[in-house]
Amino acid sequence: MKKIFILTIALAASAIFSTGCAPSMTMVGGAAMYPTKDIIDNAVNSKDHTTLVAAVKAAGLVETLKTDGPFTVFAPTNAAFDKLPAGTVGTLVKPENKAMLTKILTYHVVAGRMGSKEIASAIKAGNGTAEFATVSGGKLWAMMQGDTLVLKDETGATSRVTISNVFQKNGVIHVIDSVVMPK
Repeated sequence: MKKIFILTIALAASAIFSTGCAPSMTMVGGAAMYPTKDIIDNAVNSKDHTTLVAAVKAAGLVETLKTDGPFTVFAPTNAAFDKLPAGTVGTLVKPENKAMLTKILTYHVVAGRMGSKEIASAIKAGNGTAEFATVSGGKLWAMMQGDTLVLKDETGATSRVTISNVFQKNGVIHVIDSVVMPK
């Protein structure tokens, strides 16, 4: 029994030192995402989400995303923002466009903590498509394409979930490869 315990400790230590984080940690943008931190405190460490973090700050949503929530956030990467027409992000972060930026960012948020299991259950219950009300008041649809979770926005455009189940103390993040847009 003592040998099994020591072997277990050694394997856990090996996993921590080889990955730089505990085995249950998820890495996003080169940073460990800690389930004991809130959405903002984790997101600021992801090198893949600097545009999103800047937009959240410009919209004044930092304090909201630091509350207890819980929230499900579909977090576009910097590359996702780069797919938008040139100048879009720069225009949106201007103070005079704060309302539009807030609407777009809150369109990426659903109230509650929905991991991939809960989303899959909703898709199954919806006969292949789940409809979610976003915090902005819009609708977002989820479906599976093979093994990939895909979101469809109100414009008909789609985005793929590239990293799922990044659990935070106040919700969960699913990383997406395109910005979803409300009407």
